[in-house]
Amino acid sequence: MSEMIDPTVHAPTDSVLAETTSKPMSKWTLYSRRFMRNKPAVAGIVIFVLLVLFAIIGPLIGRYDHVELDFLNLGTGPSADHWFGTTAAGNDTFAQVALGTQRSLMIAVTVSVGVTILSAIVGTAAAYFGGWTEKITLTVIHFMMVIPSFLILSLMSNRAGGNWLVISLIMVFIVGWYFPARVVWTTALSLREREYVHAARYMGVSGMRIVMRHLLPNIGSLLVINFTLGIVSAVMAETGLSFIGFGVKIPDVSLGSLIGTGANTITSAPWLFYFPAAALTLLTVSMALVSDGLRDALDPTSAAGGRA
Repeated sequence: MSEMIDPTVHAPTDSVLAETTSKPMSKWTLYSRRFMRNKPAVAGIVIFVLLVLFAIIGPLIGRYDHVELDFLNLGTGPSADHWFGTTAAGNDTFAQVALGTQRSLMIAVTVSVGVTILSAIVGTAAAYFGGWTEKITLTVIHFMMVIPSFLILSLMSNRAGGNWLVISLIMVFIVGWYFPARVVWTTALSLREREYVHAARYMGVSGMRIVMRHLLPNIGSLLVINFTLGIVSAVMAETGLSFIGFGVKIPDVSLGSLIGTGANTITSAPWLFYFPAAALTLLTVSMALVSDGLRDALDPTSAAGGRA
């Protein structure tokens, strides 16, 4: 007589099925969930995306080019034909603000990417190799930190003739890289004593390969935050240069040059100042909110970790 088998004896329970089928959460999923729970950071990324779309689409949808003159509307306020008003010469302010936002974003992203890459390589290489490499690097960094960098930047930018790419390169190699490089160096000092670094060294892996493959990926969160904060710093530096006349020059425009021009007519034509100033404020505030959200999302000790 065959033995009766109860099918429920060996059937896995729901908890066992959930435990066996569930996959561990990836770190990027965790970071994204923590970031999305930060409402100000989400608002910041939305504002930044809208500004990028405005910079890209704005020059295409406007009825006038930024250098085109409308002699029938000289210094007029916002209207159906000129959404942001016109300058005293008849330039369309909407087209100028859209192009100025585009140019400021291009400068900011170029400078931030260059500074992040250069400071990461210099800082981690100095921390890993030590010795004379570290001493020379820190000597150069400390020397650059005490000289009047903004004065040097102003003089060199003035010789650039208003070329935004040359100005961006000057901001990267002259004034932008050394302070983030020192922060990266401080962080990488603790990483060079980790077991995986010693193991790679004993296996004969070259120093630069260890820097690129083992040290840099482990300070990725710091580099991401440096990148977002670098955009804010680059925008403010470019705005200061253009405001005093050492940055982007006509016929090209940036938010800084537009604000500098509008500041002279703030009482008679306030729209020339307020519209570019509003774009600049939205840009800096949005990136500040995004950097705060990234810092909380990437920090394991942040209170956001318990809500992920």
